[in-house]
Amino acid sequence: MSQTVRTRPEGSDRPLSEAYDTALLDLDGVVYAGGEAIAYAVESLGTARAGGMHLAYVTNNALRTPDTVATHLTELGISAEESDVITSAQAVARLISEQVPAGARVLVIGGDGLRVALRERGLVPVESAEDEPVAVVQGYGGPELPWGRFAEACYAIARGVPWFASNTDLTIPSARGIAPGNGAAVEVVRIATGAEPQVAGKPLPPMHRETILRTGAVRPLVVGDRLDTDIEGAFNGEVDSLLVLTGVTDGAQLLAASPKHRPTYVDADLRGLLTGQPEVVEVGGAFRCGGWAAIAGDERLELEGEGEALDGLRALCAAAWTAAGDGTCGLDGGKALARLGL
Repeated sequence: MSQTVRTRPEGSDRPLSEAYDTALLDLDGVVYAGGEAIAYAVESLGTARAGGMHLAYVTNNALRTPDTVATHLTELGISAEESDVITSAQAVARLISEQVPAGARVLVIGGDGLRVALRERGLVPVESAEDEPVAVVQGYGGPELPWGRFAEACYAIARGVPWFASNTDLTIPSARGIAPGNGAAVEVVRIATGAEPQVAGKPLPPMHRETILRTGAVRPLVVGDRLDTDIEGAFNGEVDSLLVLTGVTDGAQLLAASPKHRPTYVDADLRGLLTGQPEVVEVGGAFRCGGWAAIAGDERLELEGEGEALDGLRALCAAAWTAAGDGTCGLDGGKALARLGL
């Protein structure tokens, strides 16, 4: 895939909720954290929806069913239907259904989200390698998933049964901190079998295809907090993206982003959906946004001016990404980011 290398965040004269017909929203770190709504999320999403923007909630977590996720969102004050939720379980179930006969048995290593998604595609979930499955599917099964489930996967894979994974995120956020995600569990089976799974979730194309098929989006905007799943997924799908700084990505990671991890827009939180985005312009070798000017020096990124911290970050992104080209920026941005409080 050939794409123009992004060297700065883009501007928008119109609120993003008007410029795009559908927001494809990540959940953890964007809408909620530890099960509780992130500041401004409920109000911002309600306003965007009332203005006509379609909201879809796209998650790599294959454990919960769309109905469970929609119920949780509604309890938080965010109006959502089951059809508004797209999961990696649905994406991997479609991927499997395209390669096995209708009514085929699939060994499930994971939770109810996978079982519901498989049944939706006319497949039969089974629990043992002795049930003659024609495929193995692995998704996040929660912290109590028994070790023996990995053994069942290995027994089937050793017989030549094809292996699928909902996603390979190594970590997952929890109320107590960062916990092992499905990717860590996939590594257990990979090490034991030497096999490689077909993967459906973000940032890979099957997940993006699933969201477009289910939402009918014509001009979608991916909204996320992770460069390596949300933003890279938008890059692979050749659609625009908004990075919000309410989750795992910090300023240093953003400045060092490779082309596939550079978002179209950057904002503090979901209020960014309701506003335009300031333009970053190059003047005399410096990149200016708001009251700030950034340049790439010999060893570090330099920042001068004053104003909104986010404008300074956008200017720094332009300086860093331009200096990096199609690579990653190795210049020290620590002093500039500290000046912005980021």
